[in-house]
Amino acid sequence: MPKKIFIIAGEASGDLHGSNLVLALKGLSPDMEFSGMGGPLMVKAGVRSFQDISELSVIGLGEVLSSLEKFKAAFRMLVEKLEEEKPCCVILIDYPEFNLRFAREAKGRGIPVIYYISPQVWAWRRGRVKTIKRFVDKMIVILGFEKDFYAKYGVSAEFVGNPLLDSVRTLCPRDEFLKRHGLDISKKTVAILPGSRRTEVSRNLPLMSGAAEMIREKLGDGVQFMVAKFGGEFNIYDCMNAADVVLVASGTATIEAAILEKPMIIVYQVSFLTWMFGKLLIRIPHIGLVNIVAGEKVVPEFVGFRVDPRKIAGEAVSILLSPSRSKAIKTRLAAIKGKLGMPGAGKRAAEIIKNSIRL
Repeated sequence: MPKKIFIIAGEASGDLHGSNLVLALKGLSPDMEFSGMGGPLMVKAGVRSFQDISELSVIGLGEVLSSLEKFKAAFRMLVEKLEEEKPCCVILIDYPEFNLRFAREAKGRGIPVIYYISPQVWAWRRGRVKTIKRFVDKMIVILGFEKDFYAKYGVSAEFVGNPLLDSVRTLCPRDEFLKRHGLDISKKTVAILPGSRRTEVSRNLPLMSGAAEMIREKLGDGVQFMVAKFGGEFNIYDCMNAADVVLVASGTATIEAAILEKPMIIVYQVSFLTWMFGKLLIRIPHIGLVNIVAGEKVVPEFVGFRVDPRKIAGEAVSILLSPSRSKAIKTRLAAIKGKLGMPGAGKRAAEIIKNSIRL
């Protein structure tokens, strides 16, 4: 009989990592069957998804509260599917508010739970570690310090490296990419990456566009801009690679830019409610993942309510006009890249899962 695995991811980055993990698991055991919740990449990898993740990909306290009934309906449906499928294990990928509750449901039914890509419990709401210890059999983490963090709480965790080291690849050289899209190879280039969710784009893009206008006021025709649309017609890594500076939404994309050693400015505007909530709960000095991994402020970050585009523009102009500053940032980003481990995270995670549940 085929071995059934239930897997849940709720965001674009989780969909990417989940698809690579599924393919690695199939390479170890071709008779596996996967179902649960994922995006187009996981579906393409062979996951039977019962829920469209685009309907649940929201950010901020206000957005989550307004979508609460939708989340509850999806959760109930997936629990019903879990009972129907009777899988040999459940794999959860990040997406903590949803997945930690689902871990409780799976564990209550005697189903082993493996969590791939840890929630940021080290940053805020550290009490969730108790939930993880109770309902998760194995944590598979992608940031080196996370293994030591969990060890303090008696949670079984293994570090496999960052899966982005396998997925961040450029396909087109800088000059060729710029020419292909009607841009001038001699000009300073700024890439704008406002995020993958609609709410992110609606908040970040106007802010980044305002900063771009101010950059142009300072540098005139010597600067040009690109806006990277998630799921657009070109490789987003080629867009990053072609830029001298990247204005990037806080999140996974900051690590992607670091792997490419691209100077960046982290930007993230949130609602007043989310901002206040975060100020009360966040326990670390930096918000951007790239700065968190470094343990210091390597790149500027502007995160909060009513972010000032003038400050973003000022930092961008400083980097664009200072080759020494740009080089220094690249050197520090290269060091961060070295902390991410070795390529092959998905394969190592698949081996751990295979050994943990004796597939």
